[in-house]
This record gives sequence, C-alpha cells and structure tokens, in this order.
Amino acid sequence: MATLRRAVIDVGTNSVKLLVAEVTGREVRPVHEESRQTRLGKGFYETRRLQPEPIARTAEAVAEFAQTARDHSAETIRVIATSAARDAADPRDLTEAILHAAGLKTEIISGAQEADWAFQGVATDAELARQPLLLLDVGGGSTEFILGHGQTISFAHSFALGTVRLMEKFPHSDPPTDLEFNICRHWVKELFQAEVRPRLDPALQHQRAAGEIRLVGTGGTTSILARIEKRLPRFDREKIENTVLSQEQVVAHRKMLWQRPLAERKEIIGLPKLRADVILTGVLIYEAVMEEFGFPELRISTRGLRFAAVMES
Repeated sequence: MATLRRAVIDVGTNSVKLLVAEVTGREVRPVHEESRQTRLGKGFYETRRLQPEPIARTAEAVAEFAQTARDHSAETIRVIATSAARDAADPRDLTEAILHAAGLKTEIISGAQEADWAFQGVATDAELARQPLLLLDVGGGSTEFILGHGQTISFAHSFALGTVRLMEKFPHSDPPTDLEFNICRHWVKELFQAEVRPRLDPALQHQRAAGEIRLVGTGGTTSILARIEKRLPRFDREKIENTVLSQEQVVAHRKMLWQRPLAERKEIIGLPKLRADVILTGVLIYEAVMEEFGFPELRISTRGLRFAAVMES
C-alpha cells in the first residue's frame, strides 16, 4: 500500500492547528504538528459575525502553516473549518481571506462530519478501537459527543457548547468567584438535562447494558490536563496518551485552576500561557460530563479530527 505525505490545517474557534503526516491506509504517522491560537470566535457570539482582526490572524496562520506543510514535502494540503465558521452569518469573509493569504480553499464541515471524523481519528489507536467509547471532543465553539465501537458509531451529535463560547457567555473576575463558577456550571448542567441527555441517553443505556463504556477526551483541554498532571513543559504524544484521570483528579484540577488568578495560571507547568483563560471552561465541561453521566475515569487521546481528515485527503 502506498504511503503519502499529507497535511491538514484545522481552523477552529480558538486555534488553528497543522498536522503533516505519513498516511498508509488507516495508519497515520505524524511528521510535524503545530498550533497557534488566533481566537477566531472572539466577539462572535453576540453578533454571529466573524470579526476582522481574528479573521486576519487566522488567515495569516493558515498561510504560514501551508508554507510549513510545503517545507515538509506535503503532497496535499487540506484546510477545514469548524464551529465558528459554520455558525457565522458571514463565512465568506473568512474563506476569502484564507484564499487570498494562502491560495487554498476552505471546507466548512458540518457538526455531524466533525463528530464522525473525531471518532474515526481516535479509533486509529488500536487499543481504543477494541472497546466501546464515549468520545468527547471539546472545542472552542462546540462539543461533539460520539458513542461507538471500532469504526461503528451508534450516536453522534455536535452541541453548541465550547470553551470560548462559554467563556464569552459567562465573563468572570480574576480570579473567578465561587458564584461565577456556580452560575456557569448550573448553565452547563441545564444544557445537559435539556439537550444532551434526551438525545444521548437511549444509546448510552443500550451500550451500557452490553458492557463497560470508556470515556475518552480529545482536543486541547484534555491534552493540557495531561500535561499539567504529568508536569510536561511541552507536547509529548506518548506520555499524554498514556494518561488516565480519575474523576477526583479532574475535580482537583478544576478547583486549582478556578482558584488561581490568570497570572498564576500562566506559570503552571504544562499549561500554555495563551490557553490559561479557556482552560477554565474546558475543565468545567469535562467535570460536568463525568458527574452527569457517571464516568469515574477519563482517558486522553491526542488523535481526532485531523487524523481522519488527513486519511481522506
């Protein structure tokens, strides 16, 4: 089977990410990975309009990542955009800016496609492909809940719940107060009760009747929690993917992070300085899911959307 070197640039609500990988069938071997926070969703949720400065930062990052992909001899470069772009009233402002800056067309993918790719990407891990999973992909603008086993998905839905979206909906003090935390958590729990549980519960209970389900998290929040737990100053895929956090550990991380002012959070080993704000809402979402749906452990995966997208490039 032929091996191809491909690149995917993932334009998210919070950051732009690059994956250059060697692809042989369903085997994906990363060659180069990079991430840049451009905060495309900044100021977006009140107006549903992408703002000029975040668009410009995002287009510049895509152009630079495209050049990096070429420097790494990528045969194809694919640009995909997720929550903020698909929810925007003016997505052409973004796609045209990227076309002008990078000479590349942007695919705005649906929530269903994002969920499917997130699961298929995580399932490239042979160990995780062997067991039933509830996968959570928490992004800046949306969270995908995907239930499946191997390459078969029994439930997938994208919900309007993300780290940037939640942070902008519930601004907080520095450090946040207990009241601010409780208001934010109450809103998340109400969303779970009103929107997530009615859709997810039938499939979840059916799968649980057949055996244990593993909760897996992918995306920036869980990778950062693993890095904080293991005091990793930089991204280390092998060490991150060997991380399992108990519910008690997730709660402890949430308490520690929500009690510290931003300046102190920026000094935590494993927490990138530019992610020291959105980590608050990210860890809150995972804690709430574990409590609401009764998961005692969270396994962390660094794979997901980009792994599947690069297989299909």
